[in-house]
Amino acid sequence: MNILWLQSGGCGGCSMSLLCADTTDFPALLKAGGIELLWHPSLSLASGAELVALLEACRDGRQPLDVLCVEGALLRGPQGSGRFHVLAGTGRPMVDWVRELAQVATHVVAVGSCAAWGGLSATGTNPTEACGLQYEDDRLGGLLGGAFVARGGLPAVNVAGCPTHPGWVLDTLMALAAGLLTRADLDPLNRPRFYADQLVHHGCTRNEYYEFKASAEKPSDLGCMMEHLGCKGTQAHADCNTRLWNGEGSCTRGGYACISCTEPGFQDPGHPFHRTPKLAGIPIGLPTDMPKAWFVALASLSKSATPRRVKSNATADHLVVAPAVRKTRLK
Repeated sequence: MNILWLQSGGCGGCSMSLLCADTTDFPALLKAGGIELLWHPSLSLASGAELVALLEACRDGRQPLDVLCVEGALLRGPQGSGRFHVLAGTGRPMVDWVRELAQVATHVVAVGSCAAWGGLSATGTNPTEACGLQYEDDRLGGLLGGAFVARGGLPAVNVAGCPTHPGWVLDTLMALAAGLLTRADLDPLNRPRFYADQLVHHGCTRNEYYEFKASAEKPSDLGCMMEHLGCKGTQAHADCNTRLWNGEGSCTRGGYACISCTEPGFQDPGHPFHRTPKLAGIPIGLPTDMPKAWFVALASLSKSATPRRVKSNATADHLVVAPAVRKTRLK
């Protein structure tokens, strides 16, 4: 399976993350999966005329193109001309190249939230007219249009995240190479279900504090960060706490609130990322499938039953009270 990887409007963070894939031999991993990287801006030596010749060969059908990967938002400005991002050496806007290559590729993959929805590149007033391949935030459309379907029968596959986990990217490419990714394997926002059917909340090491609604009050505290510190782990679709980053980490395990970077519009929450907006003392953003009345009742009951150990540790940066030691023959 041949892959062409282009970078548009973004920081290159998804490529940086990909280079942290859990393998000592990245090229061998791709080869073992039957994947050939035709070109990648960070991993390939070809540039200039060589790259232009490759792009033209792919566009004209002389070089088969199985997967077009796009990293970064598509910059349509100014005034729809695409001239904010001209591909060096071609004199043509990147958006024109992406449109043409998407028409001949068997599959099209948006790598990262910028390529999926517009992401950080589309923040605020969006002066560059940035958008995703097939979405503009959570609205169908984007550069390719809501009706776009690649030659392989799939819409643009959105491997969203800021940045993406290297495992999400590699598993998606491996599944495409093996012919194992179908429409049924994509969620309603065309994200691969193997990671998007999970929540960041799953596997979070702070879940005991969440259950008792024992909340952190400052960044160094051990407690749950949902109530005060802006954590959206109960709403964010990703497996960050069960598929750890670099084998051992995640945002919440590092003491940082989940900002829901796999979701459309995460870049403009309407409030500081480290603050939880509330209405009458109740967080506005609740778990995705929990009615507000249930949450209020559960929180009230949980707080009244919070063990002293959990309550004390929640607002400390280390274990103040250790779990009680009982008889070893537990019943």
